[in-house]
Amino acid sequence: MAIWLTLCGAIVIVAYLLGSFPTGYIAVKQLKGIDIREVGSGSTGATNVLRTLGKVPGAIVLLIDALKGVLAIALAYSLFNYTPLQNFIPPTVDANLWEPWIVILVGLAAILGHSKSIFLGFTGGKSVAISLGILLAMNWQIGLATAGVFAVVIAISRIVSLSSIVGAVAVPIFMTLLHQPLPYILFAVAGGLYVILRHRANIERLLAGTEPKIGQKVEVEAEESLNSAGTT
Repeated sequence: MAIWLTLCGAIVIVAYLLGSFPTGYIAVKQLKGIDIREVGSGSTGATNVLRTLGKVPGAIVLLIDALKGVLAIALAYSLFNYTPLQNFIPPTVDANLWEPWIVILVGLAAILGHSKSIFLGFTGGKSVAISLGILLAMNWQIGLATAGVFAVVIAISRIVSLSSIVGAVAVPIFMTLLHQPLPYILFAVAGGLYVILRHRANIERLLAGTEPKIGQKVEVEAEESLNSAGTT
């Protein structure tokens, strides 16, 4: 049992480190020689990269961040479906019961890592892109439905933060409608609330009517830079 619990703990730590990989920070540092946390909104996510470097780098960062989420969940599933690791599952452990709980712990660790990266002094992005990757790996229908909600809202409003917030609200609804396991529904609620909280500065600007739309530049006070930001 000790070995099994150690493996579970190790996967959670690896998921956090995967989430912590600072894709946006590295991209801007390498291509422009600046710290993205000192530019625009101060976020390391794809939206701030888009504003700083352009569409192609922004899209690449978005893709890599989403893939981090997919890989984290794949590692969680490997504990229960990869034969060499299955050999460590104790006879007293019900894999069907444990799997969804381990999956959500891994998902939450990856989300936390993206927004509180150990490599960047516990700063980061808004965890939207990595959350999408996690959803796609957990249930591709829910992942695509969430992406669809995001696409519709952004097409109407042209505001990325609003699209991310509405998407976060939609995830628990989709989880419930598609009769997902209770741990997945709890993950959707917790992850959605976390993403919304990460957008609290954006919400203030939305209410004030000052939140920028796609293509617009935004100036953010230095003290907001650590909390506000791009959307991933």
